[in-house]
Amino acid sequence: MKKTKLLVGVMLCGLVWAVTAQETLPDPAGIGVDAAQQNLQEISIDRFEDPGFWIPSVAADVGVVMHRRVAGGPADKEPIPGEVEAGIEVVDDYVIGVRTDFYRRGAATVSLRPVRPLAVPGIVKTLSVWVVGRNFNHELSIVIEDYFGNVNVLPMGRLNFSGWKQLTVAVPPSVVQRNPHYNTETGIRIRGLVVNTFIPETYGSYYVYFDDLRAVTDLFAEESRDPDDMIDNW
Repeated sequence: MKKTKLLVGVMLCGLVWAVTAQETLPDPAGIGVDAAQQNLQEISIDRFEDPGFWIPSVAADVGVVMHRRVAGGPADKEPIPGEVEAGIEVVDDYVIGVRTDFYRRGAATVSLRPVRPLAVPGIVKTLSVWVVGRNFNHELSIVIEDYFGNVNVLPMGRLNFSGWKQLTVAVPPSVVQRNPHYNTETGIRIRGLVVNTFIPETYGSYYVYFDDLRAVTDLFAEESRDPDDMIDNW
């Protein structure tokens, strides 16, 4: 009987020690520190108001492609809190539509790329865009460059829905976005959007519309720069 009580007492002491240690030991992942050194903000990269800044393309033996500015936009789109707080007047009256006329069924890739890559500051966490997919089984991806210029293609999802929908993708940690020697050099560059078509549905005319390309990015390093630090450009 005494041995049983002694064993139970030892087990209880061990349980209390384990719970106490879990509460007091430092976080090995550094979650608390990381959260304290983040300044996550949502920013608009492009609202697709100017079709002249975007270039559509498709292989010449697949079909022909064109794009134009179209009035309208998603009614469910929420404003960016930072812009509202700053009283910024936003012009967002149009979207860009891309039309592809296929010659025949076959593998095809329709792309929409900016005239020059779009730089996104900070450490980007997610990218999103509003799309009208016309309920086709085509798949949308976004093409980005990391800090060293390496190209990454991030799938955003299928376009098998009706009406407007916001598609979002997380930027994986494998994408290098920082020079460890300089806080002033962070971010990625967006090289365009790509629609990988579903072969059985590559016929006739296909329309897709885009609006408000956004990013959620950590601007802590951008806003904590040392103003007295020199720039290595000599």
